[in-house]
Amino acid sequence: MAAPIPEHVRNIVLVGQDGAGKTSLAEAMLHVSGRTPRMGTTHDGKSYLDYDAEEIRRKFTISTSIAPIPYKDYKINLLDTSGHPDFIGDTIATMYAAEMAMFVVDAVDGPQVMTTKLWKEAEKMNISRSVFINHIDRENADFGAAMALLHARFGKRLSPVTLPIGQQADFEGLIDVVNMKARYFDKGGMVERVEEIPAEYQERADSARERLIDAVAEADEEVMMKYLEGEEITQEEVEKCIHDAINQGLFVPVYTGSTIIKQGIQGLMEDIATFFPHPREHAAYVLANGEDKIHIDEGGEPAGFVFKTTSDAFVGRLSYIKVLTGTLEPGMDLINSRTGDKDRIGKLLVMMGKESTEVKSAKAGDIIIIPKLDDARPSDTLSASGSIAIAPIPFPIPQYPVAIEAVNKKEEDKLGTFLAKAAETDPTIQIRRDEETHQTIINAMGDEQINTLLIRLKDTSNVEAKLIPVRIPYRETIRNKAEAQGRHKKQTGGSGQFGDCWLRLEPNPGMGYEFVDEIKGGAIPGGLIPAVDKGVQDSMAEGFLAGYPMVDIKCTVFDGSYHSVDSNEMAFKTAARIGFRACCEKANPVILEPMADLRVNVTDEFAGAVMGDISTRRGRIVGTDAADAGETVIIMRAPYAEVVNYTRDLRSMTRGQGSYTIEINGYEQAPADVQKKLVDEYQAARAAGN
Repeated sequence: MAAPIPEHVRNIVLVGQDGAGKTSLAEAMLHVSGRTPRMGTTHDGKSYLDYDAEEIRRKFTISTSIAPIPYKDYKINLLDTSGHPDFIGDTIATMYAAEMAMFVVDAVDGPQVMTTKLWKEAEKMNISRSVFINHIDRENADFGAAMALLHARFGKRLSPVTLPIGQQADFEGLIDVVNMKARYFDKGGMVERVEEIPAEYQERADSARERLIDAVAEADEEVMMKYLEGEEITQEEVEKCIHDAINQGLFVPVYTGSTIIKQGIQGLMEDIATFFPHPREHAAYVLANGEDKIHIDEGGEPAGFVFKTTSDAFVGRLSYIKVLTGTLEPGMDLINSRTGDKDRIGKLLVMMGKESTEVKSAKAGDIIIIPKLDDARPSDTLSASGSIAIAPIPFPIPQYPVAIEAVNKKEEDKLGTFLAKAAETDPTIQIRRDEETHQTIINAMGDEQINTLLIRLKDTSNVEAKLIPVRIPYRETIRNKAEAQGRHKKQTGGSGQFGDCWLRLEPNPGMGYEFVDEIKGGAIPGGLIPAVDKGVQDSMAEGFLAGYPMVDIKCTVFDGSYHSVDSNEMAFKTAARIGFRACCEKANPVILEPMADLRVNVTDEFAGAVMGDISTRRGRIVGTDAADAGETVIIMRAPYAEVVNYTRDLRSMTRGQGSYTIEINGYEQAPADVQKKLVDEYQAARAAGN
């Protein structure tokens, strides 16, 4: 199903909190439009869109699914996204491909944390917004309360275009504020009858109509003047202003209904086709150079933007592409602006959940899937010339580190291959090998993302892995100056080994390692001095107290002796190691802990809790910065070991409303109790042969 022209395409991304009913809204629209023979549902595992085994088990959306819906002469691409914070990267990327973000809000709970977070993202992207207040038929549903919360959180641009006739168990229909009619539906969600607005709702409907006109009139200067002068605004003018005001971001239409009983769905689809922006009306995409822009243009060279990739067990990698310019066709060669490599389009697919249909072309503004583009990654731009490159998607930086290893050591290579592919398809997963701690570290968004990764590892690669604590990169150093002799003598028959050196160690704060040769009179031959240096560096790498690398030490070799036959590099390396450890005994060795700088963005409601918590982590407040209205940025410094899992703790403290960045910045001496614990653990491990 390829769209005939961009003006007849509607790309709508469904966003909001888990449980608000995004997937059920898409399923209802699929069914009411006749696209599916039944209403798919998530709770019984029979959803067309939440088809992944993990989505069925968890009963919530993990990854974006597409529901292309034919409606009259239009193609509505519904993009159903996750409302879980661990998968927000996928949601943000999908928003990048849409012209309209529809926020699904529960009529009982109102707008919640993810609604607010994603609203801010939509504002940054400059895409139009709308709201669907769902579950109006549920117990404790309150349309008025939900609207009040929406106004308080997002401003007065929001205005209802439908009102419920009754709510909770008394819900029976909707008032169409645009046409000022009451609409009642049959069990299939279709309009059964249209009547005049009931008398008891007339005043409420008139008030909503007045707010609607007040909100949209600003989109047209002539209409605005007529409105201010008290002249009547025609229905045609109202409808044109609704479209223009939505497109200009002056007006956010609010719909209501119930997806489970499919009430309000048919009218919503009609308004999507009538009022919602088409791809040509989307704000221009900024190019990677930060200066030039590109608009959706059917006449330009063939080009598309990859916003999502997945791996399919049967067809390999699937690339989800928003067509920017021109027309894509099978057999066409496209060049990836990131790699410079050329890929040939084998097939073009339209996906509906997991079902795919081949099409012959995809025009600018549409969304299409191309299989087997093995090097394509999210944020890549593909074009005929290779000269078009869209600015990358602003993915959130994953701050939650875990260490992973294969249960069977022989499967480490398989684990590495799987993780590398996972990081390619999801930029909110970052993989690195810490050569110091000898751990493979995954930086992710949270526990659910990690758990999903482990399950897919087992299912697709038959590899079992386990998570282990992230080793903190402590350091050791000395606080005092000390001198000691390192003497190594070994006679085993024939030539032996002899090395003798005197070392002086002293603190070298912030200057790293420094080695000084003060040997005079040939006490140690010049050719053996590098062996002393190497022996000291080897000892520093091993640590003295708890096995952590030593830093900021100045070492001077100032005396020694040698044997003309038995002295060699190995002997002097060994002597240096002995001397170094003897010096450390006298030089007040200490353990340094890495310190982290954090910037925590939090609503004022939770700022006090965050500030109080940091003191329990041996941290301190450095300062605060102003943020958006009602929010504060708290700048903190704390031992990294105390905040390595801060993602989980901050979510708990702020009910998911906080976000932060973290960066290791410098080292400070660890408290005595921390040092003792680390030394005891090290000694116990050595005693156990580890």
